[in-house]
Amino acid sequence: MIKGLAITPPVLGRISIGRVVEKNGIRLPKKDDQFTITSQIQEKDGWVLHPMDEELRKDAPNSKLRTIPVRMLFNDADLNLRAEYTMFDRKSGRPMCVGNGDTCKRLTQSGVQSLPCPGPTLCEFGKGGLCKPYGRLNVKLGGDDDLGTFIFRTTGFNSIRTLAARLSYYQAVSGGLLAYMPLELKLRGKSTTQSHRAPIYYVDLVIKQGMSLEGAVAEAREKARQVKEEGVDQAALDAAAARGFGNALFEYDEDEMTQVVEEFYPVDDRGVGKETKNLVFESCLRQHAEAAKAS
Repeated sequence: MIKGLAITPPVLGRISIGRVVEKNGIRLPKKDDQFTITSQIQEKDGWVLHPMDEELRKDAPNSKLRTIPVRMLFNDADLNLRAEYTMFDRKSGRPMCVGNGDTCKRLTQSGVQSLPCPGPTLCEFGKGGLCKPYGRLNVKLGGDDDLGTFIFRTTGFNSIRTLAARLSYYQAVSGGLLAYMPLELKLRGKSTTQSHRAPIYYVDLVIKQGMSLEGAVAEAREKARQVKEEGVDQAALDAAAARGFGNALFEYDEDEMTQVVEEFYPVDDRGVGKETKNLVFESCLRQHAEAAKAS
């Protein structure tokens, strides 16, 4: 396995609750009140829709896609949803500091250091909105690719908190059979004081419509039994995924970087990226490669 490269689930497409629009020659993020499922192909007019988008939209009220039937790839909730406090370089989209509220890994002139992480509000390094929660959820949408996933990325507290809770609860009530639970992503709306009572939308994870919790758990147990008899080792898959995620200091890929900047940061926010930070990042990559080669 290549050292320093995060081995992440294969991605077939993207799930979003917003889109990037072009205005006066500038690409800007715009929130939406429905899901959009796209391929990984981006053209000048935006992301090309995945065939699953049209298929699911046929049965959606008013063609607004607000629920998506999904299954998880892993039994471990933390493998399906990875969420950390992350400070990105606003120009390159590369992660500069990643923490969990207790400790963090930060790129410095001396390389990558492990430091205390007080969270975005109290951190001097990431204050002023530079550091945000950042979550990645990988889900299966059916089809004939058993290991292929669609990724939902978010910097929203509401989506991250809700998804983390639901995944943890479903893992617990199913007896660790999260990968076999029939679930669906559901778009919910709320208004808050911070949103000035304007509606904001976040993503929830619920039992598939028409099923009870007891029925979903029973189906998960039966499905797990069948799969095990057919020779599929789910525990080994989870273990392989855990090793893959832990193979790099940060989970990122080159294609994702520009998408992060476009989707989650206003244009005015992108000017804070410093060239020196990019140089630090490149220096750390070289140090890591040299260490791997020496070992």
